[in-house]
Amino acid sequence: MGPSSCHSPIMLEGMSSLSMCSCYSLKIETQVCNTAVSDTIHNYGVKTLNGTQFMPFSHYYVGKCYIQTLLMFANLYVFICYLELNALQQELRDVGFTILGIPCNQFGMQEPGKNNEILSALKYVRPGNGFVPNFQLFEKVDVNGVNEHTLFTFLKNACPPVGDSFGNPTNRLFWEPLKINDIKWNFEKFLVGPDGRPVMRWFPRVNVSEVRADILKYFHQLVQKAD
Repeated sequence: MGPSSCHSPIMLEGMSSLSMCSCYSLKIETQVCNTAVSDTIHNYGVKTLNGTQFMPFSHYYVGKCYIQTLLMFANLYVFICYLELNALQQELRDVGFTILGIPCNQFGMQEPGKNNEILSALKYVRPGNGFVPNFQLFEKVDVNGVNEHTLFTFLKNACPPVGDSFGNPTNRLFWEPLKINDIKWNFEKFLVGPDGRPVMRWFPRVNVSEVRADILKYFHQLVQKAD
């Protein structure tokens, strides 16, 4: 299926009854979310990376399909992930898809810089070589623990946990209390449908190529639902 065939259906409203359960062979690293939840992501928002503007998702992303992903910059895996996320955004942006990146410093304190330092670090350190993300970045937030952003409380409540343990949390995980449904590490991802309801959740180490394949399957379902 070519992604260009999904442009019209993905912008349609009223697809909250869409179910994906029959289309995926699931493992613990990939979970289907509860698309029947009454709340939607359109009731939430996050400040822009420079902290000067609050962006309510209801104003900018209604009718779009998008990924919420947690970002950082520290190793080769991150280098690959950023390049692949840029490629995914470039490939699917014309069909109503966008990536929203939200940095976090709760995982190994791997995002220690200030918000105004993040883009420079991406451009000159990792990935470096003048890299500029082609998707929206927001300010750093807590995604777990007592001060977690309400957006991630909603996403985690709507989606079963991915990964069955935290490994050794000593000097790695900086929040309390630990809960099984917490986000496990940087680059955990959530897919949100055009109606604002979470669709899928991926473990941080799931390859972007696998995420892409799942998204294309979801697009195909949207096309079939609209026909």
